[in-house]
Amino acid sequence: MSRSVLVTGGNRGIGLAVAGALARAGDRVALTYRTGEPPQSATELGCLAVTCDVTDAAQVEQAFKEVEAAHGPVEVLVANAGITRDQLLLRMTEKDFADVLDTNVMGVFRVVRRAAEGMVEARRGRIVLISSVVGLLGAAGQTNYAASKAGLVGFARSVAREFGSRGVTCNVVAPGFVETDMTKALNDRQRAAMLSKVPLGRSSQAEEVAAAVRFLASEDAAYVTGAVLPVDGGLGMGH
Repeated sequence: MSRSVLVTGGNRGIGLAVAGALARAGDRVALTYRTGEPPQSATELGCLAVTCDVTDAAQVEQAFKEVEAAHGPVEVLVANAGITRDQLLLRMTEKDFADVLDTNVMGVFRVVRRAAEGMVEARRGRIVLISSVVGLLGAAGQTNYAASKAGLVGFARSVAREFGSRGVTCNVVAPGFVETDMTKALNDRQRAAMLSKVPLGRSSQAEEVAAAVRFLASEDAAYVTGAVLPVDGGLGMGH
């Protein structure tokens, strides 16, 4: 069954891999990007690209209207858009902290609330939030990011309880060390230090995270809600 899917922050990395996986599975996929021209990758995948800064409620509303006009009400939402502003706590500004929470938590609130309107009415829907192993383990220099990603777990489980009786599931995927543009910026020492903590001894590909999202968005996961699915090579075991 072809469903209307929206992936926020879908123009690169994990978001793009998720959009591609769901598009290849036959869904009608829209992805958001924040600025500039529509990403060429969206065209190649046959995805609808819409501009949306999730910190702006008006842009969120406009993005949903565009998606609904083209594909119908959103039936699957993957909330992936996020930012980092890494800094040690004693050097972190209030703006650094607030900006990360506004995008990573308030942004998720805005898109989930808007998508849930149609899902509750239709009595079906899939919501998947992209968190991080950092939200479970913590990381020096990432108090803002870790707080935002940990917050998604409580948010998702509350949404799961609110909408479960309406056939709407809400789950979390917590990736670990994924090969993206962000991690490619690490030097060899940083990369080796991170990988030394991963039991599988390697980083993951964005497509491996996308596979977990695809499962949670599928009918096979109809009885899975409020779950946190780690895709981290064992890095966060026990958390």
